[in-house]
Amino acid sequence: MDAVGVLTEALSRIPDGLRRAVEGLSPAQLVAAPTEGANPIGWLAWHIGRGQDAQVAALTGAEQVYLAGDWAARFGRAPDPDDTGYGHGPDDVRSVRPESAEALLEYLDAVVEATRAHLATLTEADLDRVVDASFDPPVTLGVRLVSIVDDGVQHVGQAGYARGQLGA
Repeated sequence: MDAVGVLTEALSRIPDGLRRAVEGLSPAQLVAAPTEGANPIGWLAWHIGRGQDAQVAALTGAEQVYLAGDWAARFGRAPDPDDTGYGHGPDDVRSVRPESAEALLEYLDAVVEATRAHLATLTEADLDRVVDASFDPPVTLGVRLVSIVDDGVQHVGQAGYARGQLGA
């Protein structure tokens, strides 16, 4: 398996982990913080999709999946391309209100499908292309994709832990 295949496999595993964390939860459980100041499962799940969607769209020049349908409304949000969860304060976190676990999973599945379609066009050499020169060292496409995987995996783990804290 080459590096693009490894990244594709890693990104493809995130929805399965999230599915285990959110399946069967009610909308009230999705927005319940397991402890004061902790991010609710619904916010974590929404942020996984939003972060990946916004970053991959920026890499490809494609429209974000979030903006192409009624996704924002299904999470109680306005269709803002910059609303990804990065920089959210407590009020912002509480305002993410998924209509259901299924909405979260459907959105992430759509984002992962768009990501997989992009990855299918890449070669290993593409992974060395600089996508952000404002950092030292500059960020390559491969590093950015690893960052997306890392963020998704961390938040899936947090969502699973939060589910246990809720006793679900």
